Amino acid sequence: MNKKKNVTQSETEQKTYNLKNDVIFATFFSRKGNEEFLIDFLKALLKIEITSIEIREEVNLEKLAKDEKGGRLDLQAKLNNGVIINIELQIRNQKNMKNRTLLYGAKTIAREVKRGTKYEDIKQVIMINILDYEMLGFDEYVSETVIVLDKHREYEAIKGIKWYFIELPKFRRICPNMNEKLNQWLAFIDDYDRELVKMAEKKNKTLEKARVEMNYLTGKEEIRRIAELREKWEMDYNSQISEAKEEGKEEEKIEMIIAMKKNKLPMELIQKITGLTKEEIQKIN
Repeated sequence: MNKKKNVTQSETEQKTYNLKNDVIFATFFSRKGNEEFLIDFLKALLKIEITSIEIREEVNLEKLAKDEKGGRLDLQAKLNNGVIINIELQIRNQKNMKNRTLLYGAKTIAREVKRGTKYEDIKQVIMINILDYEMLGFDEYVSETVIVLDKHREYEAIKGIKWYFIELPKFRRICPNMNEKLNQWLAFIDDYDRELVKMAEKKNKTLEKARVEMNYLTGKEEIRRIAELREKWEMDYNSQISEAKEEGKEEEKIEMIIAMKKNKLPMELIQKITGLTKEEIQKIN
């Protein structure tokens, strides 16, 4: 008589991580030996030839494990022509991306300038923001910025810094041309439509290799643990923000009731405005 193997819940329901977890994203693209993946993605997005790339800093899992906090986790690299690339992945809309990426872009340029650096030697900085929410009020899922003159919009006045915004929800809504390499990579990163992902991997040999690396990374216990900690921090942070907003609303309501009582508004009107009972309003001093 064959005994059935007891399968634990953790074995059957182990969470699958993808590149939308920024720990996995940064680890995947920053690992030594994985440079071809980042080159393939950037060539598709920027439409330029890239022969080599230098990752500025490989993700330090030991440091992340000790910190156990969220903060900003981005990826920075330098192309063979000296251009600095900064990639950040944002899953939740914190309503600050435009100002955030403006500040980090300026800081990135400042870090490149050393004593004695000539202005003409300052290399271009490209800020790439991959968003799992919609930010811009246009249909395009990939938006590239240029700095032009007000009365001559065709003239790009400043080329030292450029921003790209990739909005994944907009990508999901279209029927993408999967012969385009950028769409193949976005399907792989988004990991939303499994059929699209399979098609992308079939058409792009680099993505076939990337899948092998992803399976290895997401199976490693240490990396999974850090990814889980990162996800937990984000959930706790968002919960705290939500609670703080509710507390703020409550304080505003109390202040409003006190002001209405001072101005001797009728109790019935205060009840109607606040939705509170007479007894609740009377308790507020």
